[in-house]
Amino acid sequence: MAIEIERRFLVKPDAWHQLVSQQKLKGKRYVQGYLCMGEKAVIRVRIADTQAWITIKGKTSHATRTEFEYPIPVADAQQMLRLLTANTLIQKTRYHLATDEDGYWEVDVFHDENEGLIIAERELMLPGQFLILPEWIDREITEDPRFYNMNLALHPFKNWSHELKS
Repeated sequence: MAIEIERRFLVKPDAWHQLVSQQKLKGKRYVQGYLCMGEKAVIRVRIADTQAWITIKGKTSHATRTEFEYPIPVADAQQMLRLLTANTLIQKTRYHLATDEDGYWEVDVFHDENEGLIIAERELMLPGQFLILPEWIDREITEDPRFYNMNLALHPFKNWSHELKS
């Protein structure tokens, strides 16, 4: 079992696309879906290239949650996503960007039903750890459940009203 501590932020699209272009960043395509979304835990299946995982995540509390993750055969993951998910599949390109500090940013550029949404995540060693925010960060959404991937599967970003998006 691992304890995951992460903070999440919306990203300024223009600034991010400029950074990707300037630094010629390459991302990795992900597709993921949810087999179960309960009060205490969610079960996610994810595929990235030739790898796949099943992940059980506990309830989030103040940017912290338990997480169990196991590799599974890609063919099994494809079947699970096709047969066992009832909601929108999350499709995104993930970029890893090293920081001046000890660590890196994961930036997800969403596609299809969640097109237009860009979220940055930073895993931390300790709750409340000091964090230097890059200029391309817009605002923090760590405590906003609308932006959890499981909720984006239930309520895709493209269906949000303008007021919800801002």
